[in-house]
Amino acid sequence: MSQHSKRDDDVMGKAFDARLMRRLVHFLKPYWRIFSVCVLLILVLTGIQTVLPYITKIAIDDFLTLPWAVVELEQTPSFGEPIALGDGRYLVRTGNVPSDVRKEWELSGVLSAQRYLYIEQGSDQIEVVKRYPQVFTPTSGGYFASESELRALNASDTISLRQGAIAGVIRLAILFAIALVIRFLFGVGQIYLLQLTGQKVMYDMRREIFGHILRLPLSYFDKTPVGRLVTRVTNDVAAINEMFTSMLVNLFRDAFLIVAVMGIMFHLEWHVALVILALFPLIVIAAFEFRRRVRSAYREVRRQIARLNANLQESISGMRIIQIFVQETRANERFAKINTDKYSASMRQLLTFAVFRPLMSFLSSFAVALVIWYGGRSVLQGSLSLGALTAFIQYVRMLFEPILELSQGYNVLQGAMAAAERIFILLDEPEEDRGGGEVIPELEGRIEFRHVWFAYKDEDWILKDVSFTVEPGSKVAIVGPTGSGKTTIIRLLLRMYEIQKGEILLDGVPIDRLDLAFLRSRMAVVLQEVFLFSGDIMGNIRLSSQIPEEEAIAAARFANATFVEDLPDGYATEVKERGVTLSVGERQLLSFARAVAFKPQILVLDEATASIDSQTEDVIQRSLEKIMENRTSIVIAHRLSTIRKSDKIIVLHNGKIVEEGTHAELIVMHGLYAALHAMQFAEASAD
Repeated sequence: MSQHSKRDDDVMGKAFDARLMRRLVHFLKPYWRIFSVCVLLILVLTGIQTVLPYITKIAIDDFLTLPWAVVELEQTPSFGEPIALGDGRYLVRTGNVPSDVRKEWELSGVLSAQRYLYIEQGSDQIEVVKRYPQVFTPTSGGYFASESELRALNASDTISLRQGAIAGVIRLAILFAIALVIRFLFGVGQIYLLQLTGQKVMYDMRREIFGHILRLPLSYFDKTPVGRLVTRVTNDVAAINEMFTSMLVNLFRDAFLIVAVMGIMFHLEWHVALVILALFPLIVIAAFEFRRRVRSAYREVRRQIARLNANLQESISGMRIIQIFVQETRANERFAKINTDKYSASMRQLLTFAVFRPLMSFLSSFAVALVIWYGGRSVLQGSLSLGALTAFIQYVRMLFEPILELSQGYNVLQGAMAAAERIFILLDEPEEDRGGGEVIPELEGRIEFRHVWFAYKDEDWILKDVSFTVEPGSKVAIVGPTGSGKTTIIRLLLRMYEIQKGEILLDGVPIDRLDLAFLRSRMAVVLQEVFLFSGDIMGNIRLSSQIPEEEAIAAARFANATFVEDLPDGYATEVKERGVTLSVGERQLLSFARAVAFKPQILVLDEATASIDSQTEDVIQRSLEKIMENRTSIVIAHRLSTIRKSDKIIVLHNGKIVEEGTHAELIVMHGLYAALHAMQFAEASAD
């Protein structure tokens, strides 16, 4: 395993890593059409969002605000349908005056801030006007009145005079409602398609990760905690999905929103827009300071979560030991300290967010206050319309939305980058080369170790110049003190590890030249710790293979696992987690049935009877005798009484073969085997 994989739980990741993002896009490529539609819908939705305040502006300026103003000029203006009032004063329709001309009039002070209503002679509303001679001032072509003067009219007369404006407001209200409906429908579609894309990406990513895990060498799992691999497939993939479905698409939305809002604000009134931009240096400084602080806090939180998970997994896995040795108090104290460190780290992170979000909210509100102050003066001076000021306030809040979401987006992005790095560290682990090797058509089962040297690390040799031969159909036992290298021999035979020196042959062919799937399919290994999968007993014998049920039942009977037929549901009996509802002996018999069902030419037993009582051992011994008949068998034994009938016994000590022979021959030698046998015989007599 690489150095990276040893510390991948500590990987925090950059806020953005282009290399990792390119690799992540690989999972998104099959769904680029759906993702492109999502981005397009986001742009449409953002466009609608920016249009809504402008509709409000039009409603206020063109219909809710009176359409006429007074301008004082030396000559008759050529815009705005001028109506002469005398003394160089003209009544003009502001909506028909070009914006640059109107701004020039506003800045020079010749255009009044007051707005007026003008009714032509012969209009349908003229009768209403004549009822209020004190309100309306006559001109050559009609009557006009200011906003303040119109307050003297009753409600029905006001509605009668403003029918055109009311109709315009209704049209804009309908347009506003249509825009909201479109935004709702497009929003539903965008969310559905985005989540669909995210789920498909997660599905593909988890399949690739789990498929890669299945192809990793078995040695990898000796050095890697199970919880770490589970986290890669679950939590880390979910973190990347969150980036795809929230942060990444929102990035397009926020960029488009900022550009669109700033463009509209400069179009409405560039002076007010510049006032808002004056706050941006302060916003940038705050964002960079937040980025620095949250990165440090996020690193510490992730480190403490890793510690917490590791302690929790270790404590739960070792719960029997904790309770047997009455270590509950110490385990709880250790967990409490780690939990306190996690709490403190989380509080530091939360404090960073607690300061940033209110700060951004304050700056947003301050920007609105600036708009009201500066824009309000412009409205009173006549250089800015009331509708434009109202739109400005909405646009300012809209402009700060992406900045307010920066904290969450940054957290999601950094979490996704860290998760991606950990996932790709796993995916970069070299897989076993399982195919392309030789296949032995008629396997006899002759095993030979020639001068094998092996070390798990550097030259800390576990096996030292080990040589022995197992003839086809024979039964060979390997014994020795703990740590002498017995289990290592089995691991090397299965090619879980590659040897440093020497050669291991099967029927005269070096096993490193054999197809790995072929090699392992010809062997069955029964371990001391039997692993049973969730499901029923039949599934645990067949292991989802194509073995017919009849053969699986025959294998169980052959292995003396007849207790299954006495269970209420027989072979359909559900196996709880790790088979806790079955006794040790029953689990062992099921493992024998599993081995028989796969019809191996070579059978390997790794201390398969070490944890079994004497009565159960008799049943298992009878099963073993039948199972090992006409098969090459290698037995690693702790109880020497179970291997007396072996064709050959190999005695290991400190990684070397110190004795070799039958039980009788080794007893006569008065060596290590005889000493071990005498010790066990003395213990049995004492019992």
